[in-house]
Amino acid sequence: MIRAFSLALAEPLATANGTIGERTGFLFERDGGVGEATPLAGWTEPHDACVAALRAADDADSWERALDACTDAPAARHAVSLARMDADACAAGRPLASALSDGAAADSVPVNATVGDGTAAATSAAVADAAADGFDTVKVKVGSRSVRADLDRLRAASDAAPAGLSLRADANGAWDLDAARQAADACGSLPIEYIEQPLAPTRLDATRSIGGVPIALDEALHQHPLDAALAVADYVVLKPMVLGGIDRARDAARTARQAGVEPVVSTTIDGVVARTAAVHLAASIPDVPACGLATADRLADALAPDPAPVAGGRIQVPADPGHGVEVTADA
Repeated sequence: MIRAFSLALAEPLATANGTIGERTGFLFERDGGVGEATPLAGWTEPHDACVAALRAADDADSWERALDACTDAPAARHAVSLARMDADACAAGRPLASALSDGAAADSVPVNATVGDGTAAATSAAVADAAADGFDTVKVKVGSRSVRADLDRLRAASDAAPAGLSLRADANGAWDLDAARQAADACGSLPIEYIEQPLAPTRLDATRSIGGVPIALDEALHQHPLDAALAVADYVVLKPMVLGGIDRARDAARTARQAGVEPVVSTTIDGVVARTAAVHLAASIPDVPACGLATADRLADALAPDPAPVAGGRIQVPADPGHGVEVTADA
């Protein structure tokens, strides 16, 4: 069964393909399991391709053939694979995190706060607010201003950060190599955990030459094989919707750890089903760094009540069987 949905964003989201005001997607249901496909242009297959893959999966006479129908459609595959894992975990009477984990899954996961573009004063105030709310990690969006202006913002953020709070600077590929090196050199004296995607994804070859501070890759994982990204990164940001499912993201996390690279779990501003599944994924990764999962407030609407609340800089992992999201028939 396939159900379409549309969720308004609390604020418009700028993407490489333009600004969007809503997230549209689908719930896929089979054998008591529920999955979500929320395609995003430039990251996953287009909307029409997602619909076609889900319809083929819905008509398939087995889970294996349903998954085969989504080979070239990562968002659709995310929905089908999640529905299967949800059904299996519910049948076994255990949370999805336990099914994904090699050992005991965590009951909560650290998450980062995110501070958008703004003046140095506004950035400082936002970091102070995040610290007061219990966050130990704050991501600061950079790249919309000059490097000098962004460094002023990061210094102001550092001044506002209490001892023990880590900052991340996310450039979304906005810098050239000279700007990235300038930023990395200056960040070496600040409590910067890493700079995320400093260069355009096409400049993977130049990433390791930046130096000065650890580097996380996000957009580059969409354009390059995982092994190539792991060769130049210190962290990788894993988005299950883009990778084709939490099962694939879990495999990527294991591969990253084996290569000495830290995995961070994030989303593409998905609905509650996919977001909660990502929480279970993060809980299955031992000692996972703070993840980009505190995103429920980015949506003005919801498919169902959120079973994974954020408090004190941590997100709760649902203890009910499966992913734990109760989606009503009229969602």
